Amino acid sequence: MSFPAVLLAGFLTGLGLIVAIGAQNAYLLRQGLRRAAVAPLVVLCTVADALLAALAVLGIGALVTAWPGFLDVARWGGGLFVLGYGLHAAWRALHPGDVLVAEGAAVGSVRRSLATMAALTFLNPHVYLDITLVGSIANTHGPEGRWWFYAGMVTASAVWFSSLGFGARRLAPLFARPRAWQVLDAGIAVVMGAIGLGLLLGG
Repeated sequence: MSFPAVLLAGFLTGLGLIVAIGAQNAYLLRQGLRRAAVAPLVVLCTVADALLAALAVLGIGALVTAWPGFLDVARWGGGLFVLGYGLHAAWRALHPGDVLVAEGAAVGSVRRSLATMAALTFLNPHVYLDITLVGSIANTHGPEGRWWFYAGMVTASAVWFSSLGFGARRLAPLFARPRAWQVLDAGIAVVMGAIGLGLLLGG
């Protein structure tokens, strides 16, 4: 397979893994709608994916397989955190107010946003299972081809997260009404709750 084809394969694999209604995407969508810390969050998501993909290509996924206890720690930590965020989203849905308006974000808010996104990213045990999968696929393309595959995956992450974060503002007119925010937060609460319970129950 030629290097451009491997690059495309990596791009499509990357999209397949990240384009889904999950905790990370739901949080970025909400922040994008609020236009709060969007650029730092997009950068964090892209860099985190690039780092995890690099570890996958280098074969670090084997360590995850060799130490199953790590996944248990991530499962419980991630499950509790995501479930807690889901409950917070449910509270917002029931108590709409100041959180509905947020053009930009203060330093403290940016730090909180980054910390939340980092937790949603790295406390998800499925991320580490993906490392094993991605590593296995990437290394089938040989010593050089695997890095073209990696480049495709990183490109997919950058395109997706940028589109989701910055593209969300096009929906801003729809969210000019509190009711729309309530529906969004209720949806996020359901998604987060389902993911959190799934993790805690071993899903």
